[in-house]
Order: sequence, then C-alpha cells, then structure tokens
Amino acid sequence: MPSRALTILAAVALFCPGAAGQHRSRSERPVITLNQKDDGYRGIWYMNQPSGDEYVYKYSGGLGTYCAKHKPFAVYSEKAGKTFFCYGGTAKGSNRRLVHMVSTFDHATKTVPRPTVLLDKQTSDAHDNPVIALDGAGYVWIFSTSHGTGRPSYVHRSTRPYDVDTFERVPVTKGTDGGETPMMNFSYMQSWYLPGRGFVCFFTRYNYPAARTLCFMTSRDGVTWSRWLRLAAMDKGHYQISAANRTKAGSAFNYHPEPRGLNWRTNLYYVETPDCGRSWRAAGGQAVALPLTDPNSPALVHDYKAEGLNVYLKDIRLDAAGRPVVLYITSKGYESGPKNDPRTWTTARWTGKAWEIRPVTTSDNTYDMGSLYLEADGTWRVIGPTETGPQPYNPGGEMAMWASTDEGKTWKKERQLTAGSERNHTYARRPVDAHPDFYALWADGHGRKPSISTLYFCDKAGTVYALPRTMAGETARPEVVKR
Repeated sequence: MPSRALTILAAVALFCPGAAGQHRSRSERPVITLNQKDDGYRGIWYMNQPSGDEYVYKYSGGLGTYCAKHKPFAVYSEKAGKTFFCYGGTAKGSNRRLVHMVSTFDHATKTVPRPTVLLDKQTSDAHDNPVIALDGAGYVWIFSTSHGTGRPSYVHRSTRPYDVDTFERVPVTKGTDGGETPMMNFSYMQSWYLPGRGFVCFFTRYNYPAARTLCFMTSRDGVTWSRWLRLAAMDKGHYQISAANRTKAGSAFNYHPEPRGLNWRTNLYYVETPDCGRSWRAAGGQAVALPLTDPNSPALVHDYKAEGLNVYLKDIRLDAAGRPVVLYITSKGYESGPKNDPRTWTTARWTGKAWEIRPVTTSDNTYDMGSLYLEADGTWRVIGPTETGPQPYNPGGEMAMWASTDEGKTWKKERQLTAGSERNHTYARRPVDAHPDFYALWADGHGRKPSISTLYFCDKAGTVYALPRTMAGETARPEVVKR
C-alpha cells in the first residue's frame, strides 16, 4: 500500500493546491472485492430512459467502455510490454449485472489472460464503469465511479507492479478545512498519472451546488488527495472531457441551461491549468475565476445554444505544442431517429490565436462515440461507429477509421473496420500511449433489446480482434474478425 506519511497539507504544498470543498458522503456500504479469475470476456448491456418508440430507449447497447466522460480505459506500458485495460463486465448468467473487470494484452505473445473480476458494484448501471491508471512504479490503479450519490465509489491498487491478478482497496482521503476526510463518492472520473508529479483527476460531484458540478483534484501517492476544486457550476451543470501532459491539464465541457436541464446540453467551453490547479485560464491565456457560473465566460469556445444545437463530448487531445483539439457531436436533440439529423462529428482546434471548428463526418445517433488520435507524423485519426449498423439510429453502428493530414481541414475514410454485424459496435476508446497493436477498445450490443456484449480491439492498421467470451486455458489469442 502506498505510504500515508504525507498529510494533506504537505501533499498540497508539494504538488497542487485546490479549492475548499466540504461534503461528507453518505454511509458506505460493504464492498465486495472479489479478486477472482473469469473464463472469458463479457461486457455489460445497459439502457437509459425508455423512449416509447421504435428505437425503444434514449440510448442502449453494449456499454462496457461507456461513457465518454470516463477516462482512460486502457494504458500501454513499454516497460511491461503490455496494454492494461479495464471494462464494465457482467456476471455469469446475466448480461446486466455490473462487475469491474481488469486484464492485459501481451504484445510479445499477442495473448490475453483470463480477466480478473475485481469488484461487484452491486448495480446494473454502466455509469459505474471503472477507469484505470498506471503509476510510476508500475502499480495498476482502478477508480470505481458512481452515478450520483446513491452508491459509494472505490479506489483499488494492484498488489504487485505490472500485475492485475490481485488488488487491494485503498482508503483514500481528501483535504478539508479540518484536515483529511474519507473520499467515498465521485462520478465521471478521469484519472491521469504524470511521471514525477502524481495523479491529476477531473471528475463530477452531484449537487455541489449544481446538479453536475465539475471538479478537479490531485495526489502525489493516490492515497492522500488535495481539496476538491470546483471548476464549473453553471445552471444545472455540465459534462466534461479532459487531457493532461507534463505542462498542462485541460477540460472541455458543455452545460445544461435552465430550465431545460439534462437532455438539453449545449455550448462548448475549455479551461486549462499550467500549474496543477494553482491558476486557470482560457485557451488564449485569459485568467478565469473558478467556479465558472456565467455561460458567457471567457472559457466559451462556441455558442451552440444560439444555434439551437446540443453538444455531445467525445474526446480531447493536446497537440505537440500543447494546444487542445476537441472531438464532439452536434445535433438538434437527444431523441433517436432521423428528426434530429444531422449528427455532425466536429473538431475544435485552438490555433494559438483562435478556435478553428470543422466537421469530420456524420452518423445516426448523438451517443455514437469514438476517439481522436494525434499521431507523431501529423496525422489526425478518428476511430468510431460512424457507419450505419444493424440497429439504425440506435447508439453505435459499424466501426470506421478516418484520417486527416491537414489538421482537420479535410477527412478521408481510410477503412471500415466492421461490417455485417449482428449488434451495434460503440464507444471506441483510445489507450494512453496507444501501441499500434492495440489501438482502440470497444464493445458491441443490440440497440433495442438486452443482449450479449462482446469486447473488441483493433490495431492501427484497422484489423479487428474479438476478445474470447470463453477460454479453455489460462491464456488465449484474440481472433481476427472478418469483414
């Protein structure tokens, strides 16, 4: 277990200060940390909000790598020669009972082991899916999020470096005016480990005071965390996506305006910190005071509310110069079906002087989700379910790979990755430091009824592999999916 020698005040002095944040979570329920091996890879099927029409739900499907506001699901380690990944799995005999799964892909042998069943979250809600991080000593961290305040959240750490066989629960604390207090609830966690500096995390706290308040915290050791800093609390709140490197951490977010609320999410904002939370600014360098409460803040990238468009965040990267590039979808509304076309995949790029906003392509659901890659040779790449799938206008579809060689001005579909599928593919996730052999991770699932969900990954060339649903031995080689 990491050392608890540092107090909160010492940790803050050494690393990153935050803003005061006092809130005691409700009493914690017993956790079931399982540390068991499963005999295959099975993703969770999840739905949200029945719609009473032919599309059945607001969104649904195989959501083991959901949602876009959870990051990351995979991390590549050159030292270990492995990609470590987690996902929302499901218990045997059920496609809908959430268990947190952890595994690895061995790049030398091209095999996967039997996955580890880490935690029974005691819910069917894929909003409680885990995220992963790898620290400087090689320990694997799993952050088990919660959808709101109704369930506790957990943090686990592997008992050995570069190993996912067993984990132990970490008794994390956060800073308050009174010292340290247990940290027992967080939502939409995005955890980034920076070598030599520790963890920087973006997350959401419900009713703090906005229904979805954006927050930020840091930790040297993963055990003792800084005070929670509120980033934004406009009207009914926000969703955010984040990125971090050695020089800065940034968040792109939308907001839920009064009185319409959750299903009306609009506008695009961006803030960043060059000093681990001591100061915050817009992309152009203008200082901003937190928490942001004015929709007309200097952090505003584009006023989509004035255009009557919703904004659905997908991914964000920092380019070689540290400038943000945001990937998102705009649409006329949240409901499935052609009435809200077009669903336009869009990038917003900070040039150093202005935001450059350009379309990528279109797809048929606002909850289609893919990842953005900014590659060393200057290529921009998007992997996502942009092609119509077997359940049209439900989330996901057939996976495709798009590329741009002129910083998003023009795009070309290089390859369709899947075709003729039985179930929609969705939520393609980019690993941290992605290796060409394991470039995106996702799952499939039926868009209109509960179903099985298989996990997949693709390599940089576009070959798709299915993770085995059943395994006879201790390891297995994923099978190539033929188009």
